[in-house]
Amino acid sequence: MKFISIANQKGGVGKTTTAINLSACLAEKGYSTLLVDVDPQSNATSGVGFSLDSGKSLFPVLIGEQLLKDQIISTPYMNLDLIPANLELANWENQQHDPIESFSFFRKIFRESLIGTAYQYVILDCPPALGLLMVNSMVAADWLIIPIQCEYYALEGLAKMFQLLDNLKKLVSSAPNILGILMTMYDSRTNLSQQVVEDVRKHIPNLVFDTIIPRTVRLAEAPSYGKPITLYDPHSIGCISYRKFTEEFLKKIK
Repeated sequence: MKFISIANQKGGVGKTTTAINLSACLAEKGYSTLLVDVDPQSNATSGVGFSLDSGKSLFPVLIGEQLLKDQIISTPYMNLDLIPANLELANWENQQHDPIESFSFFRKIFRESLIGTAYQYVILDCPPALGLLMVNSMVAADWLIIPIQCEYYALEGLAKMFQLLDNLKKLVSSAPNILGILMTMYDSRTNLSQQVVEDVRKHIPNLVFDTIIPRTVRLAEAPSYGKPITLYDPHSIGCISYRKFTEEFLKKIK
């Protein structure tokens, strides 16, 4: 079982789109996959077709009222399960916590609760805010994928993520390694997108995935129908790109 967090403290860079569609592509290939929504905005939850009042949530697990396994929902998609989120998650983050011990809180819960299950991949969709939910989701993972939008401030956001990881490694023994950086929302019509890709690959060539996720209408539409792109439009360029990314992911993580 491998735990992967999709994280970036910057919003709007394709974290949830990547979490949903990587999970769906893994499930499509026959891998038993659990998608965990750790964002109070609950976009991953709605993005696979569930409402915020589904009756399940990560929150009661965090406050000790429910077991993790009892909050897992079977999705309509073969091999893909979900632990939903709701707005209550923000309440947990606002509670008082021991700063250091709380960093590994999720890791302890997930590792203990999912032992013996059939899941091969657990994908955590992190919130776009530097707080305990994001830090816990990162520390819970073996590997980190950082999506970055092909825009002007891409490298600046990456620098902040690298600094956060450096700080975590000084505080906990289980900080994740970076599996790769995924370039998203690429627009081939603009010089800016091309320049950003060149700059990122120049500065950190060994960490950038070869696959680039384009900006497409179909990828943007899919969440409103509660479907991953593999079900919404399996022949679209967005779906082809995420399937290609999944192949690259599997080669890197083995």
